[in-house]
Amino acid sequence: MAMASEGGTVGAAVAGDAVANNEETHNEDAHIIDGSAPTEQADTQQEEDIKGWGFSDPRLRPFVIISITYLLFTVTDGAIRMIVLMHAYNKSFSALEVAVMFTLYELAGVFTNLAAGMMGARWGIRLTLIMGLCLQIFSYGLLFGWKDDWSKETAIVYVTIAQMFAGIAKDLTKLGGKTVTKLVTPEGKDTRLFHLVSLLTGWKNSLKGVGYFLGSALLEVNYELALAFMMGLIVVAMPFAVFGLDKDLGTAKKKNASLKEIFVFDNYNLNVLSLARLFLFASRDFWFEVPLPFYLRSPDCQALGPYYPCLPEDEGSCTRGTVCDPDFEYCTSVNTGGGCGGPGLGRVVVGAFLGGYIILYGQVQSWTPQLVTGPLNQTPPNKMTEVFWGMINCYPTLIAAVVVYASEAFRQYQLNSMIAWLVVIIVSFAVIFAINSSIHSFLVVKYAKADKVAVSVGFYYMSNALGRLFGTLGSGFLYTYAGGDVENVPGYDPGSNGRLGLAACFLAGTLSSFLAAIITIWIKDEESGFKCRNWTIIEGKEQTEESSEDENIIPQMEIPRTIGDDKADIPC
Repeated sequence: MAMASEGGTVGAAVAGDAVANNEETHNEDAHIIDGSAPTEQADTQQEEDIKGWGFSDPRLRPFVIISITYLLFTVTDGAIRMIVLMHAYNKSFSALEVAVMFTLYELAGVFTNLAAGMMGARWGIRLTLIMGLCLQIFSYGLLFGWKDDWSKETAIVYVTIAQMFAGIAKDLTKLGGKTVTKLVTPEGKDTRLFHLVSLLTGWKNSLKGVGYFLGSALLEVNYELALAFMMGLIVVAMPFAVFGLDKDLGTAKKKNASLKEIFVFDNYNLNVLSLARLFLFASRDFWFEVPLPFYLRSPDCQALGPYYPCLPEDEGSCTRGTVCDPDFEYCTSVNTGGGCGGPGLGRVVVGAFLGGYIILYGQVQSWTPQLVTGPLNQTPPNKMTEVFWGMINCYPTLIAAVVVYASEAFRQYQLNSMIAWLVVIIVSFAVIFAINSSIHSFLVVKYAKADKVAVSVGFYYMSNALGRLFGTLGSGFLYTYAGGDVENVPGYDPGSNGRLGLAACFLAGTLSSFLAAIITIWIKDEESGFKCRNWTIIEGKEQTEESSEDENIIPQMEIPRTIGDDKADIPC
């Protein structure tokens, strides 16, 4: 399942071990850990057994129940970000202030990943799933208390705390979604069941994009309606977890991993990959989560101020992204002082932009082995595969930075060309970033071969959340201050230049992608070399006995897609 996830959790790792123990599936895990291949007879027997599996089969029922719950929750997780961001934009919060609102949401992932895994292994996945759903309802309930007459400082503190509970809820709920596949994934890699698991896990990520769109669309109708609708989805999901799962699902029979064991950083390759992961996810969040929606919502700088009079009773007297100020009777930005220079798109269209990116990202991530690395003869991937795709990951944001900063389309405000460029940039980055994330998801399992997964990958999964936190805060600062103040609007202060701010954020994303690729070079994994279809670009080094054993750990890239990974998630 890692291949279809934006980010993973240590919880997934711990509970994954626990599931293997509780369900006595040591033989299944042994083929992953020690590289031994199942016999042809076992494969044939397994295929015959699986043919009769259906959704009512007891062996598949936990996966189906948790998948339904996780699918519904994922929609609400995507929606809450857009509801908060778009509502804050209309209340004239700056990009940096909105980024601060998301800090505890991201930071919660660093610590919840650890606690959730140990809780799941001790008390079962059912408990962590129910706790996550309850905290999500609590978070949405807190957002009902956000008052219009509060000061900005009060609102930022309140919403940040509410978002913290949503972040905890996300990782508690994600634990079940990312570990239950161990219960239903057989030894065979090309079974009907495996393809079902891969398809469903890809849709889990993509439905977060649906949540982005739904949150924006419902907010356009009413803030309270948007919150209530999403709370209703969680209420619908709750009975599946409460009544459909065994309370001992995922509990460990052997000693659980301790925090002291998790923080042992003796796996060199995994630690280097973790550092690269931090910058990889920052490369996206430097421009995606806050700057892009702010820019898309911001109006034309030349359509603001006293030179653009309007009638308060005439809703069409101002252009996109602007409103008529009833006191001065001229057009002002929806977000006073929040910047200008963008296309001034509505909330629903902005939600579609961001939601479309996440849906595309999730689907490409699911099918990367079949559509990309497999045909290019890069499966299973190694560090050179990731360095190659990591460098390619720099191009969309680098081109975006140059185009947004210097092209006539953006400098002369040619609206159709601006939107066309943004669509091309978003689609290109989504595809390339998904490939990188998929390769990372494989490599983390490969490099964690020698130890308990929970002990090995603690820093890796925390770095995923830290990368998002670093990118989100950095993006808020850059977008707010890098563009400088707009001085060519007489008699009106629209705030910063959104075009220059977005260009700076794209440049920061490029540098972050470059660092992630360079750091990956330090990994010690040169045995397979690097190929592109029938051409050998870099010859592999002679394998030692130890490295040969490593190559047999996971012989096919598809396997991690059913073990657990994001971004988001993981994706993230």
